[in-house]
Amino acid sequence: MMHGGGFGGGMGGGSMGGGGMGRMGRRLGMDDEGELGSVYNHRVVTRLLSYVLPHKGLAIMSLLTMLVTTFTIVAQPWIIKLAIDELVDTGEQVNAGEQATVGALAFVMVLFAVNMGVRFVSNYMYQVSLARVSQGVLYSLRTRIFGHLQRLSPSFYDRNEVGRIMSRGQNDVNQLQEFLNLVVSSLADVLSLGGIVIALFLLDVQLALITLTVIPVLIGIMLIWQKIAWGTFMRVRQAISVVNANLQENISGIRVVQSLNREETNMERFDEVNNGHLEANLHASRLSAALMPTVEILTAIAIGLVVIFGGRQAINGTMEVSVIVAFVLYVQRFFDPIRNLTMQYTQFQRAMTSGVRIFGLLDTPVEVKDKEDAVDLPPVKGAITLEGIRFHYVPEIEVVKGIDLTIQPGETVAFVGQTGAGKTTLVALLNRFYDVTEGRITIDGYDIRDVTQDSLARQTAMVLQEPFLFSGSISENIAYNKTNASHDEVVAAAKTVGAHDFITKMPDGYDTLLKERGQNLSVGQRQLLSFARALIADPAILILDEATANIDSYSESVIQRAMTEVFHGRTSIVIAHRLSTIRNADKIVMLEHGEILEQGTHSELMNADGAYAKLYNTYFADAALAQIPTEAAPEG
Repeated sequence: MMHGGGFGGGMGGGSMGGGGMGRMGRRLGMDDEGELGSVYNHRVVTRLLSYVLPHKGLAIMSLLTMLVTTFTIVAQPWIIKLAIDELVDTGEQVNAGEQATVGALAFVMVLFAVNMGVRFVSNYMYQVSLARVSQGVLYSLRTRIFGHLQRLSPSFYDRNEVGRIMSRGQNDVNQLQEFLNLVVSSLADVLSLGGIVIALFLLDVQLALITLTVIPVLIGIMLIWQKIAWGTFMRVRQAISVVNANLQENISGIRVVQSLNREETNMERFDEVNNGHLEANLHASRLSAALMPTVEILTAIAIGLVVIFGGRQAINGTMEVSVIVAFVLYVQRFFDPIRNLTMQYTQFQRAMTSGVRIFGLLDTPVEVKDKEDAVDLPPVKGAITLEGIRFHYVPEIEVVKGIDLTIQPGETVAFVGQTGAGKTTLVALLNRFYDVTEGRITIDGYDIRDVTQDSLARQTAMVLQEPFLFSGSISENIAYNKTNASHDEVVAAAKTVGAHDFITKMPDGYDTLLKERGQNLSVGQRQLLSFARALIADPAILILDEATANIDSYSESVIQRAMTEVFHGRTSIVIAHRLSTIRNADKIVMLEHGEILEQGTHSELMNADGAYAKLYNTYFADAALAQIPTEAAPEG
């Protein structure tokens, strides 16, 4: 099934309300971007591990090499201590007039070199394997999200903003990738911290206890800092969300902005929100900058305690100089893991919140899906029957109210009516974008709920009011619904709808690359390509949802000339406000408030002098006299 643009009219009406959005938003966790949850969510972690399992070999390698790297970091000051001991022993031997032995010192130096080499190799393997795991998880999550979004029903997109959905697939996935890195690095910090504490107590218990007296002070400072930092960093996150939203809104509506001369006013408003983001970032920078000197001061105090108490013992001969040096080196390393763990706390919270959002999105049920025993719809003639169908977007507010309608194979049927009559909703139900709440729709006797959606889509095509073209060449866009189509088939489809002439005048003909959404084409040209795209698969059922509403008179005349050939041999359903399209239909169905008021040919309905005749005289009579297409007809 091919689409020419987005839904409008009946599908997006007020009946869908804000309630649905609120309920879906809460179910998906699509809350404010600045909101944080708990630092640990068992369900999120368990689900995330299922994505890590396919990479368990690399994950194990990353953990093992991380352990080796941590061990070499902790071992380095101890090796330096051994080297100093050997140097002192060598000096004493020389002073005593003895023959100095350098074998032990050489061994220590080799041990130091080996430790550095192992550290380099293990750290490289750790970083590479962790990156491959996290990128693999990132790839799997994004692929799964994209696939799930492709299967979700249009009702999901009715209730959720595109920006929020994009945020789930981009920002939140990146947060989960960082979470994997945080887990391993935090584990490394904890192990490093534990190893340093053990080393300190093995070196000297009394000096270790004296050195660690600064820890309660550090913990207190970190707790206060983290509490203040949480609110500050959240303000930064919220501020950038406001900036992005303002930027997106102004870019999307740039034509309206310029036409209403709002540039200066909008610039002032953007400057205001941008300044808010600046102030929030500067405050966060000042807060982060304040932490480092605090830690450095505590580190200096701890080193001072080592020098004072350790130096006194060294003077008294009760402690070796090498122990003091090792203590100083360990103390310098001791505060880094604590600082890292404190600053990672908010990142853990953010990752957990992102996990809740992502898995909430992945758990969103597909409302319209194939039955387990669904069969493929065989080639059909195009007989369509609507049997007592009812439908509502929101419970208790029916949009379609018990419609019965029979459309013969090869028949062209026009739906007309005021805004909100239910025209677009009917064709959406026929395409099975939604399932009817009562009754059934059959094609050649097959209930469309009993056949696979793929087989249904292969035999229907739809052209919408707003033409949507994808990145790529003109040829690729026409063949979008039939990727294996030959060049001759592409050209034949273009000729059928009258697009061949303008395509051949393009710089590269059918290979001309289109700009975003086909902006290097006119609206009429884009719509002609949408027609060609719909026809290339030779569908049995063709649906035009106000497909000629936005095109110019010349483009419409080109399409009208091709309509006879386009409609020949296939069932065609047309939602139109163009006089020529309506008058040429085999059957006109007049809808009002989700019900059929009357149906028949143009002549029959005009002779009946009912609702259709009134609508025709109100909107179409002047256009008929002037022999021009009607642009301002009501929408549905």
